[in-house]
Amino acid sequence: MYNARLDGLTEYPFQRLAALLAGVAPPSHALIMSIGEPQHAPPALLHTALAKAQADWGKYPPTAGTPAYRSAVAAWCTERFKLPAGFLDSERHVLPLAGSREGLFMAAQLCIPPEKNGRAPAVLMPNPFYQVYFGAAVMNGAEPVFVAATRETDFQPNYESVARADLDRAALAYLCTPSNPQGTIATLAQLKAVIGLARKHDFVLACDECYSEIYDDAPPAGALQACAELGKGLRNVLVFNSLSKRSSVPGLRAGFVAGDPDLIAKLSKLRAHGGAVQPLPVMAAATALWSDEDHVAQNRALYRAKNDDAANAFGTRFGFHRPAGGFFLWLDVKDGETAAKALWQRGGLKVLPGAYLAREQRGENPGRSYIRVAMVHERAQVAEAFERMIPILETL
Repeated sequence: MYNARLDGLTEYPFQRLAALLAGVAPPSHALIMSIGEPQHAPPALLHTALAKAQADWGKYPPTAGTPAYRSAVAAWCTERFKLPAGFLDSERHVLPLAGSREGLFMAAQLCIPPEKNGRAPAVLMPNPFYQVYFGAAVMNGAEPVFVAATRETDFQPNYESVARADLDRAALAYLCTPSNPQGTIATLAQLKAVIGLARKHDFVLACDECYSEIYDDAPPAGALQACAELGKGLRNVLVFNSLSKRSSVPGLRAGFVAGDPDLIAKLSKLRAHGGAVQPLPVMAAATALWSDEDHVAQNRALYRAKNDDAANAFGTRFGFHRPAGGFFLWLDVKDGETAAKALWQRGGLKVLPGAYLAREQRGENPGRSYIRVAMVHERAQVAEAFERMIPILETL
């Protein structure tokens, strides 16, 4: 006996990649560029903060986190997104998360009812998309409604184009900015528009901003900023972020959700029953990281330099566009699976076929011709990988 909704899930992208490459022997100089796992050294203050809090390993952490953690998050959000003083209350608007993925999944558990306006509920999501959005929708009994995020839409989903019938039955919409895998940024106007849409049709916007601090030029706008400028509070909005990319500590599992106080209260109740809670030393370290910007600027500069190298290496080949945010390249190679196999076999470079991050719409998978390349290693390794990659791609 098991939950039959599991049958609606496909294998996770990395399992599909393992199957694709099974039996293919790479050269000895292999480099894994398929997963967005930052490889930059964590800041020294992480270790200092963990050491100072080591006595707390023997204590159960509270689901709501510590006041210091929530205050640090609220202060960071207020400064980063230029929010009015008092707009974000650390007691009412913020919860810690064990990374953003946990919260993005639990948002569906929180927000999806058995039916919406007398019909099966829907969850709107970009296509391509982060696989957790799809899994969360399916496992909570909703129908995923895919909204194209392709070159024609500047790789951002236009939720205003969704049919009225689907908007009326939508319970939740996911939006990732900067986007994964394409690295584009939703404008402040786009964020305001989708928030207005969520309020008009009474669904929740789950804004995934975990790449917000890895940007190439200007800091991306955020949904909290859009809410503040709209002047109607945080109703219908939840914003997710984490330290994984910002501070190069994916193993710390430290994130937060901020937004609608009614939803935050209900999510706190839900997490008390089944949410992962950060240990107190982890929370202390995360508090220190949210309170420091110097290491973030240094980290961002490393990615910007790799963007420079990518632009010099690719030029206009393979549909290259310099990512405005995040650390992925989204390259048009005609057939992502063929390219991924060739790059692994001939170049020892493991990349992810774009089709594994998307679903078919009207007979076409919008990721089929792409590969996603994670520029997470040190600059010299990434630059050398480009030198190995380009000649192989040119033969396909």
